[in-house]
Amino acid sequence: MGKLRIIAGKWRSRILPVADLPGLRPTTDRVRETLFNWLQNDIPGARCLDLFAGSGALGFEAASRGAASVLMLELQKQAVEILYDNSKTLQASNIQVLQQDAISWLKSKPAEAFDIVFLDPPFDSDYLSQACELLETRQFLSENASIYLEMDSRQSLPPLPASWHLVREKKAGQVSYYLLRRNFDVE
Repeated sequence: MGKLRIIAGKWRSRILPVADLPGLRPTTDRVRETLFNWLQNDIPGARCLDLFAGSGALGFEAASRGAASVLMLELQKQAVEILYDNSKTLQASNIQVLQQDAISWLKSKPAEAFDIVFLDPPFDSDYLSQACELLETRQFLSENASIYLEMDSRQSLPPLPASWHLVREKKAGQVSYYLLRRNFDVE
């Protein structure tokens, strides 16, 4: 079993167990630190959605830094059990964990507007483009939502909704990551 360290906030330096499952890659400390520096003014009070939660690295970090709520969706039962246990250990009343297929959930769930969405699907899937389209067309995003995308650096960005604008991008090893904002004035 792996380990995950929360970088900052009320649970700073807490170490949490992570399921050892094929394809599960917790977002590294370095990438998370950069991402949350980008989002530091947006996190307090935000409604967050971690669509392919996996280890929960992004969702736990957001909750630790003051997000009002974090909804984590994960399909793999063993990962969900650990996410739930970690949430209980932290006494995280602002985290909800659901065992769900993210794409099916987006297709069937009535829209709820989220301020920040974390998208880090399995690298060998086509979920990223589907999730981007469904988030926009099914109105899961608040007016000026932030969307984080993490993907294999050998891949290019999928087609994105016209209202999404690239704000930041970086590469770390085999991972490319992006911060987009909805209805962002790029002037």
